[in-house]
Amino acid sequence: MKYTRFEDLPVWKAGIELAVRIHGFCASPAFKGNGSLRDQLERATVSNSNNIAEGFERGTTQELLTFLYIARGSAGEVRSLLCLFEKFPEFADLKSEIADLKSQAESISRQLRAWADSLQESKIKGQRYL
Repeated sequence: MKYTRFEDLPVWKAGIELAVRIHGFCASPAFKGNGSLRDQLERATVSNSNNIAEGFERGTTQELLTFLYIARGSAGEVRSLLCLFEKFPEFADLKSEIADLKSQAESISRQLRAWADSLQESKIKGQRYL
């Protein structure tokens, strides 16, 4: 399937969905006193979908690949922060939600990796074809 808009990309949509879920998660009272970590989690989550969009709009396969790897790094950062929150006693009641969010971030990371792999294996270089 050829995509002409990043808004149609399933992985971008998943990134936006994760950002919405993280925003709701960060509204939890457990974040009281953890504002800087909350901000970091929100920024990493938004960075994920924004880098997918930016790479898509760049116009070349190499630039797209670069931004896909950056987006994948942001998904890893989200998972790392969620792992940290699992260790905090004030998040004990949120372990199930944290596990779900980590799973969603991991799914995005896998999708990005598969897309990057397919682009690297493609014989088409320069202008990208999606």
